[in-house]
Amino acid sequence: MRPVETQTLLAVQAGRLFDGERSLGPSTVLIAGDRIIDVDTTGALPPAHAQVLDLGHDVCIVPGLIDAHVHLAFDASSDVVSAVNAADDGQLLAQMARSALRALRAGITTVRDLGDRSFLALTLRDRLGQWAPGGPEIVASGPPITVRGGHCHFLGGVADGPQELRAAVRERAQRGCEFVKVMISGDHLTAGSSPYHSQYELADLRLIVAEAHRLGMRTAAHVHGPRAVADAVSVGFDTLEHVTFLTADGVAADPTTLAAIVDSAAVVSATVGDVPGQWEMSPSIASHLEVMIESLARLHAAGAPIVPGTDAGVAPYKPHDVLPYGLVALTGLGMTHLEALRAATSLAADACGLTGRKGRLVPGADADLLAVNGNPLADIRAIHDVVAVFRAGHRVR
Repeated sequence: MRPVETQTLLAVQAGRLFDGERSLGPSTVLIAGDRIIDVDTTGALPPAHAQVLDLGHDVCIVPGLIDAHVHLAFDASSDVVSAVNAADDGQLLAQMARSALRALRAGITTVRDLGDRSFLALTLRDRLGQWAPGGPEIVASGPPITVRGGHCHFLGGVADGPQELRAAVRERAQRGCEFVKVMISGDHLTAGSSPYHSQYELADLRLIVAEAHRLGMRTAAHVHGPRAVADAVSVGFDTLEHVTFLTADGVAADPTTLAAIVDSAAVVSATVGDVPGQWEMSPSIASHLEVMIESLARLHAAGAPIVPGTDAGVAPYKPHDVLPYGLVALTGLGMTHLEALRAATSLAADACGLTGRKGRLVPGADADLLAVNGNPLADIRAIHDVVAVFRAGHRVR
């Protein structure tokens, strides 16, 4: 065990550890304040002044999970649009705080919020920063940029034309957003909007990406239709959300676009994770879903980086603690259990701009830990059997 100065130390021990990249045997994670200062796998005794928490031989410690696509402003009701529109900012912020805490208790210690109202995710992010046990760390985009009457226009991110788009990107930079989210295609969630059709031209998208990158922000593209996906890849969006290739006639994944995704630097944020029994699919939706899964599986097999982005909050089968079901779903894309864990930890941290600080159990990383009964590397469903959750060094469950 690495020598440390005399300070308040916590030594968390378990029979197995996944550090974000590899599986290890019996291990001790040494925590000082909100950081990991050592991970020992030699069996050495922790410092004499450390508080020792032995979780047991059958427990596995993994990095806190990262959900790469959530909407804390949506309450997972049957009509999230009406619920948002009916709430004032104070009520909405209180609901978002409850949703954040629910996610944290499931071991989701970081979320990327890709669409709020009034930049409330930033308000909540700042409040939770002062009291980390209250919820996960939030990476925020603010209201998604969309056209007038377009998808999620009711959240307030409407911008049309070069002048408005440039101003929208700059506002997000000034407010402290880490990402710029753009509704490149529509979606069924918004009345009058269609996932099959694109909302912006290529010149608009190039402007957004260039301005965001110039200001040090990353970009996230909401894309369903084939043209929207192809456009997002061609202009260099950092993450691609959904990537369903939906058309009015079904699902049409263009092999050329699939190859372009693999060859690009973009990360695919796959919309995975539903609570079983909460959604009764029609035969047509089920057939579309099968083709969507096949497209994602092809991307994975070809080497495209894929992370789980659940879209938590948008429906009753998408509560804010749904991510563990998403990890199980990733194995349906051909991922091994280790690959699924990597996708929701170290790879998701990279996609969210948190490399080195989140998604890994290594010295210097944030002390965000999830402990589960069993071995999720052998059976990913063990991720549901939570023993303990730590956020910034505080045990919250």
